Amino acid sequence: MIKNRKSKKNYKTDIQKRVIKTILIIGALSLIIIFFFGDHGLYQLYTLKKERTQIQNQINNLRKEKIELENEKLKLQTDYKYIEELAREKYRMAKKGEKVFKVIDKKKDY
Repeated sequence: MIKNRKSKKNYKTDIQKRVIKTILIIGALSLIIIFFFGDHGLYQLYTLKKERTQIQNQINNLRKEKIELENEKLKLQTDYKYIEELAREKYRMAKKGEKVFKVIDKKKDY
């Protein structure tokens, strides 16, 4: 009978230990999942950094474009040779007495 009582106690403590280990393992796994995939987890941090880099690149490109457009505006306001060149090339305009020719490339037949 004494052995029977001890074995029942050992059995109960073994079950309690297993339950505690299982709960701890489940808790640890939950924390790890939250750490990586939660709202403030590593995956979210990675995606935000990637998005930030893309937005920063867009900002840099827009700044360059702004500078180019400001230079273009300044040329259009002050450089009459540039205006004349632009009018001739882009709009096919000509001075009095000049003729404008349009060159058409032949399509190659194979």
